[in-house]
Amino acid sequence: MNKDSTRYANAALALRIGLGLVFVIGGLSKLSLLLSSSKQAAMVANYMGTTGYINELFQDFLFSNGVLSPWFFLTSLSTFELVSGIALIAGFMVRPLALFYGLLLWTFVFSLPVDTVPGASVGVKTYTSPAMFVQIRDITLSGMMFVLFNLGAGARSLDQRRGQGVGDANAAPNWDVLGLLLRFSLGVTFIIGGFFGAYAKIPSFVTYQIILALIGLVLIFGQGTSLKAAAGAVVLVMAWYMLQKLNLDKGVIANLNGVKREFALAAAGLVLMRLGGGARFTLSDCVRRTKETLGIQTSPSAVGHQSKP
Repeated sequence: MNKDSTRYANAALALRIGLGLVFVIGGLSKLSLLLSSSKQAAMVANYMGTTGYINELFQDFLFSNGVLSPWFFLTSLSTFELVSGIALIAGFMVRPLALFYGLLLWTFVFSLPVDTVPGASVGVKTYTSPAMFVQIRDITLSGMMFVLFNLGAGARSLDQRRGQGVGDANAAPNWDVLGLLLRFSLGVTFIIGGFFGAYAKIPSFVTYQIILALIGLVLIFGQGTSLKAAAGAVVLVMAWYMLQKLNLDKGVIANLNGVKREFALAAAGLVLMRLGGGARFTLSDCVRRTKETLGIQTSPSAVGHQSKP
Protein backbone atom coordinates (compact mmCIF):
# COMPACT_ATOMS: atom_id res chain seq x y z
CA MET A 1 0.00 0.00 0.00
CA ASN A 2 1.51 3.36 -1.06
CA LYS A 3 1.55 6.56 0.97
CA ASP A 4 -1.58 8.06 -0.61
CA SER A 5 -3.54 4.84 -0.18
CA THR A 6 -2.55 4.78 3.49
CA ARG A 7 -3.90 8.30 3.97
CA TYR A 8 -7.21 7.43 2.35
CA ALA A 9 -7.44 4.24 4.41
CA ASN A 10 -6.88 6.26 7.59
CA ALA A 11 -9.50 8.78 6.44
CA ALA A 12 -12.00 5.95 6.08
CA LEU A 13 -11.08 4.76 9.58
CA ALA A 14 -11.74 8.23 11.02
CA LEU A 15 -15.10 8.50 9.25
CA ARG A 16 -16.06 4.98 10.33
CA ILE A 17 -15.37 5.73 13.98
CA GLY A 18 -17.11 9.12 13.92
CA LEU A 19 -20.20 7.80 12.16
CA GLY A 20 -20.25 4.56 14.12
CA LEU A 21 -20.28 6.44 17.42
CA VAL A 22 -23.44 8.27 16.34
CA PHE A 23 -25.34 5.01 16.08
CA VAL A 24 -23.75 3.20 19.01
CA ILE A 25 -24.56 6.09 21.35
CA GLY A 26 -28.02 6.66 19.86
CA GLY A 27 -28.88 2.97 20.01
CA LEU A 28 -27.73 2.59 23.61
CA SER A 29 -29.59 5.72 24.70
CA LYS A 30 -32.90 4.74 23.12
CA LEU A 31 -32.72 1.10 24.20
CA SER A 32 -32.01 2.12 27.80
CA LEU A 33 -35.37 3.91 27.77
CA LEU A 34 -37.38 1.57 25.55
CA LEU A 35 -36.43 -1.50 27.61
CA SER A 36 -37.28 0.21 30.90
CA SER A 37 -40.83 -0.52 32.04
CA SER A 38 -41.04 2.88 33.74
CA LYS A 39 -39.64 4.93 30.84
CA GLN A 40 -40.71 3.20 27.63
CA ALA A 41 -44.13 4.87 27.43
CA ALA A 42 -42.62 8.35 27.71
CA MET A 43 -40.00 7.47 25.11
CA VAL A 44 -42.61 6.28 22.60
CA ALA A 45 -44.76 9.36 23.29
CA ASN A 46 -41.74 11.59 22.73
CA TYR A 47 -41.13 10.13 19.27
CA MET A 48 -44.79 9.97 18.25
CA GLY A 49 -45.84 13.34 19.67
CA THR A 50 -46.14 16.70 17.95
CA THR A 51 -42.54 17.55 18.87
CA GLY A 52 -41.29 14.08 17.99
CA TYR A 53 -39.71 12.73 14.84
CA ILE A 54 -42.47 10.85 12.99
CA ASN A 55 -45.19 12.89 11.29
CA GLU A 56 -48.78 11.79 10.73
CA LEU A 57 -48.20 10.48 7.21
CA PHE A 58 -45.41 8.15 8.30
CA GLN A 59 -47.28 7.07 11.43
CA ASP A 60 -50.26 6.13 9.29
CA PHE A 61 -48.01 4.33 6.77
CA LEU A 62 -46.14 2.36 9.42
CA PHE A 63 -48.76 1.56 12.04
CA SER A 64 -52.27 1.77 10.54
CA ASN A 65 -52.38 -1.92 9.53
CA GLY A 66 -51.71 -3.05 13.10
CA VAL A 67 -48.72 -5.23 12.20
CA LEU A 68 -46.14 -2.89 13.72
CA SER A 69 -46.48 -1.15 17.06
CA PRO A 70 -44.55 2.08 17.75
CA TRP A 71 -42.64 0.41 20.60
CA PHE A 72 -41.61 -2.59 18.48
CA PHE A 73 -40.61 -0.34 15.58
CA LEU A 74 -38.48 1.96 17.73
CA THR A 75 -36.91 -0.93 19.65
CA SER A 76 -36.03 -2.78 16.44
CA LEU A 77 -34.62 0.36 14.84
CA SER A 78 -32.60 1.19 17.95
CA THR A 79 -31.20 -2.34 18.11
CA PHE A 80 -30.17 -2.08 14.47
CA GLU A 81 -28.57 1.31 15.22
CA LEU A 82 -26.46 -0.20 17.98
CA VAL A 83 -25.41 -3.29 16.03
CA SER A 84 -24.67 -1.39 12.82
CA GLY A 85 -22.72 1.27 14.72
CA ILE A 86 -20.51 -1.41 16.24
CA ALA A 87 -20.10 -2.94 12.76
CA LEU A 88 -19.02 0.41 11.29
CA ILE A 89 -16.43 0.97 14.01
CA ALA A 90 -15.13 -2.57 13.56
CA GLY A 91 -15.11 -2.14 9.78
CA PHE A 92 -17.58 -4.92 8.99
CA MET A 93 -19.89 -4.62 5.95
CA VAL A 94 -18.94 -0.96 5.71
CA ARG A 95 -20.01 -0.29 2.14
CA PRO A 96 -23.50 -1.86 2.43
CA LEU A 97 -24.11 -0.04 5.72
CA ALA A 98 -22.81 3.27 4.36
CA LEU A 99 -25.09 3.05 1.32
CA PHE A 100 -28.08 2.07 3.46
CA TYR A 101 -27.57 4.89 5.95
CA GLY A 102 -26.77 7.41 3.22
CA LEU A 103 -30.33 6.91 1.99
CA LEU A 104 -32.04 6.23 5.35
CA LEU A 105 -30.84 9.47 6.94
CA TRP A 106 -32.96 11.45 4.48
CA THR A 107 -36.11 9.78 5.84
CA PHE A 108 -35.46 11.58 9.14
CA VAL A 109 -35.93 14.81 7.18
CA PHE A 110 -39.09 13.70 5.37
CA SER A 111 -40.74 12.32 8.51
CA LEU A 112 -40.30 15.36 10.78
CA PRO A 113 -43.60 17.06 11.74
CA VAL A 114 -43.41 20.76 10.87
CA ASP A 115 -45.71 23.78 10.66
CA THR A 116 -44.25 26.49 8.42
CA VAL A 117 -47.39 27.95 6.81
CA PRO A 118 -47.39 31.78 7.17
CA GLY A 119 -50.13 33.06 9.46
CA ALA A 120 -51.42 29.57 10.24
CA SER A 121 -51.12 27.44 13.34
CA VAL A 122 -52.03 23.81 13.97
CA GLY A 123 -52.76 24.67 17.61
CA VAL A 124 -50.12 22.38 19.11
CA LYS A 125 -46.44 22.74 19.86
CA THR A 126 -44.38 21.43 16.95
CA TYR A 127 -41.39 22.31 14.76
CA THR A 128 -41.71 25.72 13.12
CA SER A 129 -38.48 25.69 11.12
CA PRO A 130 -38.09 23.81 7.81
CA ALA A 131 -37.33 20.13 8.31
CA MET A 132 -34.15 20.34 6.24
CA PHE A 133 -32.82 23.05 8.55
CA VAL A 134 -33.73 21.20 11.74
CA GLN A 135 -32.21 17.96 10.47
CA ILE A 136 -29.29 19.54 8.60
CA ARG A 137 -26.77 17.46 10.56
CA ASP A 138 -28.41 14.27 9.31
CA ILE A 139 -28.00 15.55 5.75
CA THR A 140 -24.32 16.10 6.53
CA LEU A 141 -24.09 12.56 7.91
CA SER A 142 -25.68 11.27 4.70
CA GLY A 143 -22.98 12.94 2.61
CA MET A 144 -20.31 11.50 4.88
CA MET A 145 -21.80 8.03 4.40
CA PHE A 146 -21.49 8.34 0.63
CA VAL A 147 -17.86 9.44 1.01
CA LEU A 148 -17.25 6.38 3.20
CA PHE A 149 -19.02 4.17 0.65
CA ASN A 150 -16.54 5.29 -2.01
CA LEU A 151 -13.48 5.06 0.24
CA GLY A 152 -14.33 1.59 1.49
CA ALA A 153 -13.67 0.14 4.92
CA GLY A 154 -10.14 1.50 5.21
CA ALA A 155 -7.51 0.74 7.81
CA ARG A 156 -7.93 -1.62 10.76
CA SER A 157 -11.17 -3.06 9.42
CA LEU A 158 -12.61 -6.55 9.37
CA ASP A 159 -13.51 -6.02 5.72
CA GLN A 160 -9.86 -5.34 4.93
CA ARG A 161 -8.81 -8.53 6.67
CA ARG A 162 -11.40 -10.47 4.71
CA GLY A 163 -10.32 -8.77 1.49
CA GLN A 164 -13.77 -7.28 0.93
CA GLY A 165 -15.04 -3.74 0.50
CA VAL A 166 -11.59 -2.19 0.14
CA GLY A 167 -11.06 -2.16 -3.64
CA ASP A 168 -7.62 -1.96 -5.20
CA ALA A 169 -5.12 -1.04 -2.48
CA ASN A 170 -2.98 0.82 -5.04
CA ALA A 171 -5.83 2.70 -6.73
CA ALA A 172 -6.33 6.10 -5.09
CA PRO A 173 -9.90 7.45 -5.05
CA ASN A 174 -10.72 10.68 -6.87
CA TRP A 175 -10.37 13.00 -3.90
CA ASP A 176 -11.34 16.06 -5.95
CA VAL A 177 -14.82 14.52 -6.15
CA LEU A 178 -14.98 13.01 -2.66
CA GLY A 179 -13.40 16.08 -1.07
CA LEU A 180 -16.04 18.22 -2.76
CA LEU A 181 -18.81 16.02 -1.34
CA LEU A 182 -17.30 16.00 2.15
CA ARG A 183 -16.64 19.73 2.39
CA PHE A 184 -20.07 20.61 0.95
CA SER A 185 -21.80 18.16 3.30
CA LEU A 186 -20.02 19.64 6.30
CA GLY A 187 -20.25 23.21 5.06
CA VAL A 188 -24.03 23.29 4.73
CA THR A 189 -24.50 22.56 8.44
CA PHE A 190 -22.38 25.60 9.28
CA ILE A 191 -24.05 27.76 6.63
CA ILE A 192 -27.51 26.92 7.99
CA GLY A 193 -26.35 27.43 11.57
CA GLY A 194 -24.67 30.68 10.63
CA PHE A 195 -27.62 32.24 8.83
CA PHE A 196 -30.58 30.61 10.59
CA GLY A 197 -29.24 29.47 13.96
CA ALA A 198 -31.40 31.98 15.85
CA TYR A 199 -34.57 30.14 14.80
CA ALA A 200 -36.15 27.25 16.68
CA LYS A 201 -34.40 23.87 16.74
CA ILE A 202 -31.70 24.81 14.23
CA PRO A 203 -28.25 23.75 15.49
CA SER A 204 -25.90 26.65 16.29
CA PHE A 205 -23.38 24.82 18.52
CA VAL A 206 -23.40 27.57 21.17
CA THR A 207 -21.21 29.59 18.81
CA TYR A 208 -21.61 33.07 17.31
CA GLN A 209 -23.50 32.78 14.04
CA ILE A 210 -21.02 34.91 12.13
CA ILE A 211 -18.28 32.42 13.02
CA LEU A 212 -20.38 29.50 11.82
CA ALA A 213 -21.21 31.30 8.57
CA LEU A 214 -17.55 32.10 7.87
CA ILE A 215 -16.49 28.52 8.57
CA GLY A 216 -19.24 27.24 6.27
CA LEU A 217 -18.33 29.57 3.42
CA VAL A 218 -14.64 28.65 3.61
CA LEU A 219 -15.50 24.94 3.75
CA ILE A 220 -17.52 25.24 0.57
CA PHE A 221 -15.38 27.65 -1.44
CA GLY A 222 -11.92 27.38 0.13
CA GLN A 223 -8.96 25.19 -0.65
CA GLY A 224 -5.44 24.62 0.58
CA THR A 225 -4.47 26.31 3.83
CA SER A 226 -7.73 28.22 4.25
CA LEU A 227 -9.79 25.06 3.86
CA LYS A 228 -7.67 23.16 6.35
CA ALA A 229 -7.91 26.06 8.81
CA ALA A 230 -11.72 25.99 8.52
CA ALA A 231 -11.67 22.23 9.06
CA GLY A 232 -9.59 22.76 12.20
CA ALA A 233 -12.14 25.34 13.35
CA VAL A 234 -14.85 22.69 12.91
CA VAL A 235 -13.02 20.40 15.34
CA LEU A 236 -12.66 23.25 17.86
CA VAL A 237 -16.33 24.22 17.59
CA MET A 238 -17.37 20.61 18.14
CA ALA A 239 -15.11 20.31 21.19
CA TRP A 240 -16.47 23.61 22.56
CA TYR A 241 -20.06 22.48 22.03
CA MET A 242 -19.44 19.16 23.75
CA LEU A 243 -18.03 20.96 26.79
CA GLN A 244 -21.00 23.33 26.90
CA LYS A 245 -23.46 20.44 26.73
CA LEU A 246 -21.80 18.52 29.57
CA ASN A 247 -24.23 18.12 32.47
CA LEU A 248 -22.98 16.42 35.62
CA ASP A 249 -26.56 15.73 36.70
CA LYS A 250 -26.98 13.37 33.74
CA GLY A 251 -25.48 9.94 33.19
CA VAL A 252 -22.71 9.14 30.73
CA ILE A 253 -25.02 7.83 28.00
CA ALA A 254 -27.38 10.80 28.31
CA ASN A 255 -24.46 13.23 28.02
CA LEU A 256 -23.01 11.43 25.01
CA ASN A 257 -26.42 11.24 23.33
CA GLY A 258 -26.66 15.02 23.39
CA VAL A 259 -23.52 15.36 21.26
CA LYS A 260 -23.42 12.11 19.28
CA ARG A 261 -23.60 13.73 15.84
CA GLU A 262 -20.81 16.09 16.76
CA PHE A 263 -18.37 13.17 16.95
CA ALA A 264 -19.01 12.53 13.26
CA LEU A 265 -18.72 16.21 12.32
CA ALA A 266 -15.40 16.41 14.16
CA ALA A 267 -14.19 13.32 12.29
CA ALA A 268 -15.07 14.99 8.98
CA GLY A 269 -13.11 18.06 10.06
CA LEU A 270 -10.08 15.92 10.88
CA VAL A 271 -10.22 14.23 7.46
CA LEU A 272 -10.38 17.59 5.67
CA MET A 273 -7.47 18.85 7.78
CA ARG A 274 -5.41 15.89 6.61
CA LEU A 275 -6.47 15.54 2.98
CA GLY A 276 -7.85 18.92 2.04
CA GLY A 277 -11.10 19.24 0.14
CA GLY A 278 -10.14 18.89 -3.50
CA ALA A 279 -10.14 21.63 -6.13
CA ARG A 280 -13.56 21.28 -7.71
CA PHE A 281 -15.95 24.21 -7.33
CA THR A 282 -13.69 26.12 -5.00
CA LEU A 283 -13.81 29.88 -5.45
CA SER A 284 -10.84 29.88 -7.83
CA ASP A 285 -12.28 26.96 -9.79
CA CYS A 286 -15.66 28.71 -10.06
CA VAL A 287 -13.93 31.83 -11.37
CA ARG A 288 -12.02 29.76 -13.92
CA ARG A 289 -15.17 27.96 -15.05
CA THR A 290 -17.02 31.28 -15.35
CA LYS A 291 -14.24 32.74 -17.50
CA GLU A 292 -14.28 29.67 -19.73
CA THR A 293 -18.06 29.91 -20.10
CA LEU A 294 -17.81 33.59 -21.02
CA GLY A 295 -14.96 32.90 -23.43
CA ILE A 296 -12.38 34.76 -21.35
CA GLN A 297 -8.93 33.21 -21.78
CA THR A 298 -7.44 31.48 -18.73
CA SER A 299 -3.87 30.48 -18.18
CA PRO A 300 -2.98 26.92 -19.26
CA SER A 301 -1.81 26.07 -15.75
CA ALA A 302 -5.28 26.77 -14.36
CA VAL A 303 -7.04 24.48 -16.80
CA GLY A 304 -7.41 20.93 -15.63
CA HIS A 305 -5.93 21.79 -12.24
CA GLN A 306 -6.22 18.98 -9.73
CA SER A 307 -5.40 19.33 -6.06
CA LYS A 308 -3.36 16.87 -4.07
CA PRO A 309 -3.88 16.14 -0.40
